[in-house]
Amino acid sequence: MASLRIFRFSSPATFYPLAGAMIPWFATIAALLTVVGLYIGFFVAPTDFQQGEAYRIIFIHVPTAWMAMFIYMVIACYGAILLIWNTRLAGMMIQALAPTGAMFAFASLWNGALWGRPTWGAYWVWDARLTSTLILLFLYLGMIALRASIDDPRRGDRASALLALVGVVNIPIIYFSVKWWNTLHQGASVSPTGGSSMAATMLITMLIMSFAAWFYAIAVSLHRVRCIILEREVHSDWAKEIVK
Repeated sequence: MASLRIFRFSSPATFYPLAGAMIPWFATIAALLTVVGLYIGFFVAPTDFQQGEAYRIIFIHVPTAWMAMFIYMVIACYGAILLIWNTRLAGMMIQALAPTGAMFAFASLWNGALWGRPTWGAYWVWDARLTSTLILLFLYLGMIALRASIDDPRRGDRASALLALVGVVNIPIIYFSVKWWNTLHQGASVSPTGGSSMAATMLITMLIMSFAAWFYAIAVSLHRVRCIILEREVHSDWAKEIVK
């Protein structure tokens, strides 16, 4: 019975009020974590013995890079759900998540360039990880453009889902690029199996900022999907009552 109650939220009509109730919580938590994380990262965390103060951009760069990859995997999961079960809400979630994922991908490239200038001596190099992350940004933009170019929402959803599933192969390439090729980009400072090579304060700060980015992405995507639901369900009786 519990599983049936969960599945009923796959309907846009039932998911819409649930999303509205969750947005303030996720937005508030994201704001609080961001303030705490930035304060610890810039005023409490110790100076790195190799990179000096320039390393502090890691507290923004790593969370944005992680979220760019994570959101794409979530989109690919929704794409599979859409193609297998033809769930309308899955297509709406793909459309809602893509701009947020593109923003994180762009942000990771941008702040990575700012970090690369003092450490590598260049804003950009055709490094394997940088190049594969740039491809990720193009996949997001392609998904957005593809969806916008198709007038029929259901056909647009399926096309976006197919592109997401094809492009998901790029995610392991991004993650393992520093191991597969000789790159300038440093290896992972945090590993599920290898632990962490960072000081405890640095690691805690990076995790706080990562959770802040995660909660922000949820809040923004839920707000966006509510707008998409109203736009697509505008002819439904329940949607007409809300729009009034």
